[in-house]
Amino acid sequence: MNNFLEKIKKEWFLVGMLIAIGLATLTPNLGRSDGVLHLGDITSIGVAIVFFLHGLGLSPQAIKAGVSNWRLHIFIQLATFAIYPLIWLIFGSTFLAYMPVALAFGFCYLFVLPSTISSSVAMTSVGKGNVPGAIFNASLSSILGVFITPLLIQLFMGFEGAELDLMASVFAIAKLLLLPMIAGQLLRPYLLEFSQKHKSIVNKIDKYVILLIVYSAFCDSVANGIWASFSISLLLTSIIICLVCLLFVVHLLQWSARCFGFQLADEVAAVFCGTKKTLATGVPMAKVIFGADPRLGMILLPIMLYHPIQIFYCAVLASRYAKLAETLHPEEKNKG
Repeated sequence: MNNFLEKIKKEWFLVGMLIAIGLATLTPNLGRSDGVLHLGDITSIGVAIVFFLHGLGLSPQAIKAGVSNWRLHIFIQLATFAIYPLIWLIFGSTFLAYMPVALAFGFCYLFVLPSTISSSVAMTSVGKGNVPGAIFNASLSSILGVFITPLLIQLFMGFEGAELDLMASVFAIAKLLLLPMIAGQLLRPYLLEFSQKHKSIVNKIDKYVILLIVYSAFCDSVANGIWASFSISLLLTSIIICLVCLLFVVHLLQWSARCFGFQLADEVAAVFCGTKKTLATGVPMAKVIFGADPRLGMILLPIMLYHPIQIFYCAVLASRYAKLAETLHPEEKNKG
């Protein structure tokens, strides 16, 4: 019994993921983004705190190193805006032949979306990866996606694109990411020593935020009827496709990163930034691109399914990367 409890304590993060999913199934309206707990706002605050702590912990030299790592930047952006769209180019006709057109287009939309910001950086942090590189590339992906996503949608699907408010997107990214990080940098001389003294708590905050994001994401999926609005076979098919695509790209990026001689920290950033697709930006962007199309719900189904799958799988993967990093660098062991 003691061994079991010790195992649970050691794997508390993964156990927490399973508990979050179970609670979301039972209490979807409680934890949805605009629900009683207002987790949409709370997780945004949590993300801001995580970025503040990143800014607090990163030296200016580390940030400069993250920006200058051009090989990593090209690798991640190609994964997001070339490898995923290539999946549609190869298999798009098959999707259109064997599933409703709107659902097939939903997968096309999923493949051309930019990466996430908050969870990509948080997962990279948990996995002991290159956080400065992740911050830069997740932000860059979101900005590029404002232009590239509508263009690819028009190219692949024939929809008329709509002008997106670039300044509003840049402002939202800055408010979510850059401002807390800059604040952390400015307060670094005053708070760094305090954070180092309490690093056992500070280094777990990003994990707590991820658990809240997982709970909220699954609550949103359940509350929006994603698991009940379509046939079981259609749902299973969609889930399998999402999972297969995620696993394929994850393993492709891991293999490619090692072939290109990336260090483990860069591989972690590449995997988490290169495989993520944003739900937070994807939903409002879809409303602009597709307008009042009555098929919008089905078009959004793939990203609604992919989002919790990617968070759960990448959280498991982040835990594995963290253990690998501790094996390679034993001095990191006491930071978690």
